[in-house]
Amino acid sequence: MTDLVRLEVEGGIGTIRLDRPPMNALNAEIQHGLVAACREAAERRDVAAVVVYGGEKVFAAGADIKEMETMSYTDMVDHSALLQDFTKALAGLPKPTVAAVTGYALGGGCEVALACDWRVAADDAKLGQPEITLGIIPGAGGTQRLARLVGPAKAKDLVFSGRFVDAQEALAIGLVDRVVPAAEVYATARGLVERYVGGPAYAVRAAKEAIDRGLEVDLETGLEIERTLFAGLFATRDRATGMRHFVDKGKGPAPFEGA
Repeated sequence: MTDLVRLEVEGGIGTIRLDRPPMNALNAEIQHGLVAACREAAERRDVAAVVVYGGEKVFAAGADIKEMETMSYTDMVDHSALLQDFTKALAGLPKPTVAAVTGYALGGGCEVALACDWRVAADDAKLGQPEITLGIIPGAGGTQRLARLVGPAKAKDLVFSGRFVDAQEALAIGLVDRVVPAAEVYATARGLVERYVGGPAYAVRAAKEAIDRGLEVDLETGLEIERTLFAGLFATRDRATGMRHFVDKGKGPAPFEGA
């Protein structure tokens, strides 16, 4: 991992911290660091959920344009795979994820937020995909994940124009899920996923996989994905624990092991 990206674990929550002042521009080092941090978070049993956080002032204001400006076509053919990899790694993390957005989440920064399950934004945050103003388009998943999240018409508006949206508009169109004062963003994001600490980790993982994979296929295929994952959970200890607890005691949290 790199010093520009850290995985910090406390109380069962992993925080992937972007730390490249002043704007957390997403250069290749940060992109590689995000891939490594996601892999570590996925593997660690003491991490139940993940918050992605850029700090109190800014989430990430986009890719490192100075790094990209001198690239040739063949350079970008090679680099574009990494652009997809770091958001794929986050989207594919088999645990609940939430982006804690302060300041700007633009371009690649917005694409990082889009790769999370939820987004909590500061009331003064700005989000957008301004790549069109550089003569390019989003390349780290923005055209695909944004359209799936807010619908094609709204996605085309944002991508074609490159305009920024404020937190309230982002909330209204479904780009973010909660808007809170800037000082409360990180705590709110943690609070959103703390409920998964000590929970049935494999069931949560299966639920995320069923929803995400199901969105990409027809209903019949999605139902088969669900059926297979549902049946597979009968091989876990948590399934036995949860059902036995319900039969014996009814209400109340079961003593899940995450196994």
